[in-house]
This record gives sequence, C-alpha cells and structure tokens, in this order.
Amino acid sequence: MTTDGLPDLRREPHPNPTPDAEREAILADPVFGTVFTDHMFSLTWTEGRGWHSATLKPYGPITISPAAAVLHYAQEIFEGLKAYRHEDGSLGLFRAEANARRLNISATRMAMPHLPEEWFLASIRELLAVDGAWVPSQDEATLYLRPYMIASEAFLGVRPAKEYTYLLIASPAAAYFKGGPKPLTLWVSEEYNRAGPGGTGAAKAGGNYAASLLPQSEAIDHGCDQVIFLDAVEFKYVDELGGMNLFFAYENERVLYTPELGTILPGITRDAILTLATEAGWEVRETKYSIDRWREDAESGVLTEAFACGTAAVITPVGTVKGRKGSFTINGGEAGKFTMQLRQTLLDLQYGRAEDTHDWITKID
Repeated sequence: MTTDGLPDLRREPHPNPTPDAEREAILADPVFGTVFTDHMFSLTWTEGRGWHSATLKPYGPITISPAAAVLHYAQEIFEGLKAYRHEDGSLGLFRAEANARRLNISATRMAMPHLPEEWFLASIRELLAVDGAWVPSQDEATLYLRPYMIASEAFLGVRPAKEYTYLLIASPAAAYFKGGPKPLTLWVSEEYNRAGPGGTGAAKAGGNYAASLLPQSEAIDHGCDQVIFLDAVEFKYVDELGGMNLFFAYENERVLYTPELGTILPGITRDAILTLATEAGWEVRETKYSIDRWREDAESGVLTEAFACGTAAVITPVGTVKGRKGSFTINGGEAGKFTMQLRQTLLDLQYGRAEDTHDWITKID
C-alpha cells in the first residue's frame, strides 16, 4: 500500500532527532507511555471539506482553543496497537485493519466522522517510515501506537463538533511482565459500573476509562491489580475489567466462556482468542456469566482457568478474586496450561514466529 492517497500530505522531518546512542539507551529499558518517538502524524476534518492537511511532523505539543469541544464534552476516541520487530529485523502489525474498523465503530457512537481505513494504516506506515528504529528488539518489547481523534472545534454547545483532529503518537514499551505473566488479583466493584445498556461501553472512548479510575483505585486499596465491573442492571453478570476482557475455561468440557458483547469493548485480542480457541478444539460460548457462577465453579474446581486479555498484556492468568463477600481462587492461584498455550500462540503470531494463516499480520516495508 502507498500513502499517496493521504490528503495534502506534508512531511516535516525532525530538525534534531534523538541520537542513536540515546535512543538505544531508552530502548534497553523502555518505560511505557513516558517517552515518545521523534515524530507524530496529524490529519484534520472540517465540516463541508472533509479530511485534509495530513502532516508528519516532529513530536511536540499541540495547540487547541480553550473552548475546544473535547475539553468540555469529551468527544474523543482512541485505539491501541503495537509494532513488532520480527526475527528477520522487519516490522509487522497485528490485526491493524481491525483497529481501523473499531475506530470507526467508536466514531459512529460518538457522533464523529469516519476515517478511511486505508488512511489509518497509511498514517502508521508514514510514522514507522521515519521512526521504525524506535521498535525494540528484545523479547516481548514493542512500539505502542496510539491513534486518536478529538473534537477540536472551538465551540461551547452540546452538539457534534464541526472540526476534528486525528493524531498518531508512539511510545516504546518493554514486556508487560518481566519474568513472565503473574496471575492477577481482582476486585469486584459492587458500587460502580463501567457502562450500561445503550451507553458507550462498546466504544473505545476516553470517558469510559475516566469512569473506571475511581473503582480501579478502590481495587488497588484492597491489594488488587484490577477491578471487575458487573452489569449495570442487576449487578450480577461479569462485564470486563478496567482495561481487559475476560475468559473462563472448563478443561473437562473443553468449553470457553466469555461475556457477550453489548456493553463491553469488542477487544481485538478477544476476537483473536475466539478463533484460536476454536481451532484448538474448544467450544467458545459468548454469553452472560454471573459472578456467583464464577465463585461456585472456581471453588468446586469445575472451572479450571480464568484469564484476561488485551493489547498491552496479551493474555494474563487470573488467580484470585476479592470482594465484599470474600475471596476465592482459580486453579490454586496459578496460571493454567491452556491460558499459557494460548498466550504463546498469540505471541508467536505477533512476532512472526508462526505461519500467519489468518492474514492477521501487516508487514511494514
């Protein structure tokens, strides 16, 4: 694919890019979300004109009006994906087309314009063309890509904005777990919800994550890693974590359960697991799954494994669940065999070590 279709594309090379030695020192132990590559990409949408002014430019502050709609009415969506360095030195993306589609699904829910999927991918190619050296090479390290769109029109009024800005930035990230994944301890939120029917739970919008911060703090106060949200109607069925989807494995039946879509984010890693588990001979059921069933089946041993998944951590075993009604463990608090097999399968695909039979990998030339 070429980037010629980007509207009014202008490239502004960084006048003083990070020296190679300094960059390599950063990549030796990258701290996610604190250091960014030399460049960023931007694109503007204006009512009556559409998308225009595509620009690859030095990373730096952006200028918006104090009256920008995003600051007052939270019209904002984003995506998260990674660039992987394969063993032959080449770069690849994992299911980037799915991220492009999901951005537009979020845009529809938030009354924002669609970004052509080919331009989403072209923006990533443009950034990696100049900042590809920022992709780490050590095991499980990646360059995290953050595409996002904000309502940049200066206007105080409750209506969809008439101007939007799409931006892409990137941050090198080390392996999420040093020394391998450790089973999570989770806290059941019985007071707060992430989203309800008809809400924005299925959109990857910043406001959803803002709403999760207080219950996540409560989880940390109780010695837990993450918060579990229940449904907003009955406070009975498991929805998802603050930033990950959930799965429940019954090895004797070879059945894998996961909460149905509707109020939860349709995770791209989640979707890949549905395919990979089915290929491994498991029956996958997307359905309601109650917190009471989770407890009962974990305590009886019928439930053999539980795990969370997402872009950052890939697949992470769940060991302990805590709440106001007490706590329980899954699989003795240890990582399960199937969980770790799935995790390795995904990593091998993402890093180009396994055959890509699903056409999930986008090669970056």
